[in-house]
Amino acid sequence: MKSTDLCPRLQKSMDIIGRRWTGLIIFQLLQGPQRFSTIEASLPVSGRLLSERLKELEQEGIVLREVFPETPVRIQYSLTDKGRALEPVIRDLEQWSEAWISADSCQSEQSPSQ
Repeated sequence: MKSTDLCPRLQKSMDIIGRRWTGLIIFQLLQGPQRFSTIEASLPVSGRLLSERLKELEQEGIVLREVFPETPVRIQYSLTDKGRALEPVIRDLEQWSEAWISADSCQSEQSPSQ
């Protein structure tokens, strides 16, 4: 593979997982299939933005949205094989951030619903 073939792919991957909240949504789904309300309760993100990010991840083939025809209808989100393949990347970023990012910088930058 030529380096010119890699750069657009690398940029695309960074665009996907680098979007605000996307990495944390993937991190949350590494725990297993979850309902929207569970994901929403675990992250300080608005429901509108969470819905948008989940749709984007579904379009990229990273997240699977399953609808169960129950009363009331149950919708569950899980990672596809493509999404689960991101686990080592997410875990490495987690370790890197623990070693190199101060807790103080995380507190000052957090704002709910962005």
